[in-house]
Amino acid sequence: MMEGLHTLSAGGVPSLIWTLPFVALLLCVAILPLVKATSHWWHSNQSKLLVSVAVAGVVLVHYWTRGYGVHLHGGFVTSIMSALGRPLDLSSGKYAATGPGFDALIGAALNSAWEYLPFIVMLFSLYAVAGGIVVRGKMSGAPAINTAIMAIGGVLASLIGTTGASVLLIRPLLRALKQREHKAHTVVFFIFIVSNIGGTLLPIGDPPLFVGFLRGVPFLWTLTLWKEWAFMLVALLVITFLFDTWMLKREQRQHTTEVESDDTPHHVAVLGLINVPWLIGVVLSVALLAPGSVFPGTSWTVPPLVREGVMLGLVALSFLTTKKGLRHENRFDLFPIAEVAALFLGIFVALQIPLEILSARGGELGLTSAWQFFWATGTLSSLLDNAPTYAVFFQTALSAPNPAGLHEITLASGDRIRDDLLTGVSLGAVFMGACTYIGNGPNFMVKAIAEEAGVKMPGFFGYMGYAAAVLLPLFVAMTLLFLV
Repeated sequence: MMEGLHTLSAGGVPSLIWTLPFVALLLCVAILPLVKATSHWWHSNQSKLLVSVAVAGVVLVHYWTRGYGVHLHGGFVTSIMSALGRPLDLSSGKYAATGPGFDALIGAALNSAWEYLPFIVMLFSLYAVAGGIVVRGKMSGAPAINTAIMAIGGVLASLIGTTGASVLLIRPLLRALKQREHKAHTVVFFIFIVSNIGGTLLPIGDPPLFVGFLRGVPFLWTLTLWKEWAFMLVALLVITFLFDTWMLKREQRQHTTEVESDDTPHHVAVLGLINVPWLIGVVLSVALLAPGSVFPGTSWTVPPLVREGVMLGLVALSFLTTKKGLRHENRFDLFPIAEVAALFLGIFVALQIPLEILSARGGELGLTSAWQFFWATGTLSSLLDNAPTYAVFFQTALSAPNPAGLHEITLASGDRIRDDLLTGVSLGAVFMGACTYIGNGPNFMVKAIAEEAGVKMPGFFGYMGYAAAVLLPLFVAMTLLFLV
């Protein structure tokens, strides 16, 4: 959901050593749950928040001592700074460079908050509203059932977003898996398909594509990615079914699992459908109420925080109109979303430094073709949040030359960008956001929901092992088929 990246301050490009706070936070996520002495302590969201705030504090102190290029965000940051008695110089347009001191610290904090709040409010809204929809039915946990749930999610994710589809379908999947001994692999495939790959076809499907829409990419352009989406979706569904079938036969040989041979769902009912319009409202709020944009069909410019206010209002309507007991039946609680909120607070602040380095040095990478943009964007989307990474490489692609006269598309701003490079950036951000738990917001949330339901999920590196074994060969095949 990041809608702007700050420019360089007078302090120049930061040293790579200042990426260490971000790296340290990633290592905490990866290692602390695996160490016996820290695993219980790390399980608490208060502990995660403590580490996250400490990392954010180090980064803010760095900007305090070095200076910062404050993105004004349509006057929002300017208004707050003025209210604090720290007016900013507006002569530079969208940015106000500050020297070392309090202005730089508060500017960095406000910019991080501007980018973090829409992200977490959107996730919370989709999580809370979808949490009131209950899918009842007798489902055996057979491979065909599990794969069918993911196939539905792989289509639905483009319509209601990867977060909405993930929250809506992860609980029915977990109920279907109740009799299965080995469940983690199915949740991992769910993250691959529903939380990432499925959201390729529309800007509301995945945050990086929405960033592109905000930067003028035509709303329906993402439909041109249908071939790559279909290839990845079908391939992953086939692999899911075959691997889950092998795991089930292994469980049955060991007499640890009794799953009915009937793979047809029985007595399926969907309750809490009053939440469907509220869910659609959240999605439309993301698409139509971007701060500073003109609301379609009017001359009204959307003020800051209206979008977030509308989404939270829809959450309130959801709680007021949903039949009591449905969220309890869904085992709904705030722990998973609180875990995401605690960790991504530090991530959003700390990743400003690596993104600043990329903004300054990205043009020096020598990227000239679609496959190069796919792998460069994707590799960093695995380790950074994929939305801001998309923004950096989108800007790099926008300035790339077109000596061969390749097809270009016209953005809403009037600028033109090579279609093949935009394809590489978009696919890299969306697809490789599946490679780690932090590559895309819903990944960590699904992990947390599964763990709350008693599923022993793989650790940070274990999950990356699944991604390396399953996704990387598919990415290579897709590169050769569509991007070279």
